[in-house]
Amino acid sequence: MVSNYTIVIIKSEKWYAGYVKELPGAHSQGRTIKEVKENLKEAIKMILEANYRHFIKGKKKVLEENH
Repeated sequence: MVSNYTIVIIKSEKWYAGYVKELPGAHSQGRTIKEVKENLKEAIKMILEANYRHFIKGKKKVLEENH
């Protein structure tokens, strides 16, 4: 699992929006940069948990490797 991610944050009017380059679907917004970062951490957690449930949980043969 990747432990470091690249986040991109842009300002749009009074809000900030951000996404994680390495994880499609991980995006969020907030009123401050700090809020966007906190929201992105939660989005990463939710996506990784959903991927685990969908792809791995309940499977009998799973190959996991660290690279």
